[in-house]
Amino acid sequence: MRKVAILTVAAASLAVAGIAHAAEVEVKLRNRGSDGVVMVFEPALVKVAPGDTVKFVSTDKGHNAESIKGMLPEGAAPFVGKNGEDIVVKFDQEGIYGVKCLPHYGMGMVAMIVVGTPSNLDQAKAVPQVGKAKQVFATLFDKLEASKTASK
Repeated sequence: MRKVAILTVAAASLAVAGIAHAAEVEVKLRNRGSDGVVMVFEPALVKVAPGDTVKFVSTDKGHNAESIKGMLPEGAAPFVGKNGEDIVVKFDQEGIYGVKCLPHYGMGMVAMIVVGTPSNLDQAKAVPQVGKAKQVFATLFDKLEASKTASK
């Protein structure tokens, strides 16, 4: 009986330890970023591990966070947050996720979430973007590439 109790405690400890490793990163949806740019996600490039969550915080009214069609790893579920409300998204599939604020997408209000190894890089780059989002994503892909080079 004592062995069963010890095994139960050990299993519970491992389960709690597994939960403790998942992280939550906060991304703010803002009318004006800290560098003066208008209509931004801060930070716009986020790297997380599979199982981590990202909390999109609508710090200013009139914003939402939603996935961009085609900019998701295979098997990943799309998400859509309501305008003016926070949304928490758990990222289980490795790859690149494109995120937009629908009302301000053409103004370049986009973000990139990189989960683990970005296996869908070419697919994500091939997704057509609108307005200023093209330029912002080009910059985000450059930053992602620079971070890979710096970590080698």
